[in-house]
Amino acid sequence: MTTQLNNPIIENSISISSDKLEGQYERFDSFWEGPEDIEKGYRTFAKFYQANYLEHLPRDLDAKTLVISCGPGYFVNLLVEKGFTNVLGIDSDESKVEHAVRRGLNCQRQDAIEFLKENESLFDVIICEQELNHLTKREMLAFVSLLNSRMKSGGILICHGLNGANPIVGAETLAQNFDHFNTFTSYSLGQVLEHSGFTDLKIFGLHLYVFYKNPMNYVAWAASALFSITFRALFILYGKSNKIFSKKIAGVAIKR
Repeated sequence: MTTQLNNPIIENSISISSDKLEGQYERFDSFWEGPEDIEKGYRTFAKFYQANYLEHLPRDLDAKTLVISCGPGYFVNLLVEKGFTNVLGIDSDESKVEHAVRRGLNCQRQDAIEFLKENESLFDVIICEQELNHLTKREMLAFVSLLNSRMKSGGILICHGLNGANPIVGAETLAQNFDHFNTFTSYSLGQVLEHSGFTDLKIFGLHLYVFYKNPMNYVAWAASALFSITFRALFILYGKSNKIFSKKIAGVAIKR
């Protein structure tokens, strides 16, 4: 116990609070790039989540799962459709949560940090997508350590970040929002997770071209693949080891 209290990361996770985050423009855990047609989003986002994340979830459909920044419950809805029985979504924006509640989804209006600090139960899976982009480095380490403290041993964390290695949109995504504080590479995202007590890291690019009935989807997919090959060759020329050049990258990690 003494060792934990002397750990600055643990201390930071205790002191962090939603109302004192540097990104004052918006509450970081309520940010989402949702479509104007909320109902349509349940179909389109489901394809994205299924293509990118579903294979990383446990086979145990009773796994206690927390979805942070759930918005209208797009990811929660997909998990329920896939048979998961113990899923909770939280978001600080009540108007978004209301859409989920009307669909009968288990979603609540909660501030993520305060919820994690006050909730004593442990989760098998925690999914957080937009949070890390909206935190300073100090806040980020405190937040990810807080996530770690609310997970069971062997629990799975899924998160993502903006890919700073992409030469086309890397800089733009950082500047796109007033409260974006960082981008990542596959290496630096892994550093954050490992430093916060996670292991068995898997960092991968998020696949955007998941609308397989649209022929243009394959055109964009092919163009993106060609760009990645070109970027890889140029990075090697400059002595860089980056291999992932998608718009966003994701991390899956296990609590030690």
